[in-house]
Amino acid sequence: MSTVAEIKAAIDRLSLQERCELEAMLHPFEDDDWDRQMKRDAAAGKFDKLHREAEAEFKAGRLRDFPGQEEYNKF
Repeated sequence: MSTVAEIKAAIDRLSLQERCELEAMLHPFEDDDWDRQMKRDAAAGKFDKLHREAEAEFKAGRLRDFPGQEEYNKF
């Protein structure tokens, strides 16, 4: 590929997963305050109750996909 147009066309053909990988490679980022707080909260078990509730809903078959979620379901 030697032109920007060819590169753009190739990007358009990437899967969602491949696009995510490309984005992460081109735009790496470090955790911000929110990310660090979420990690601390998770390590402290603050999301355990939510996780148990979500697991129960899943096992009971009561979960639905978000609209437009079809692309993500490929993984």
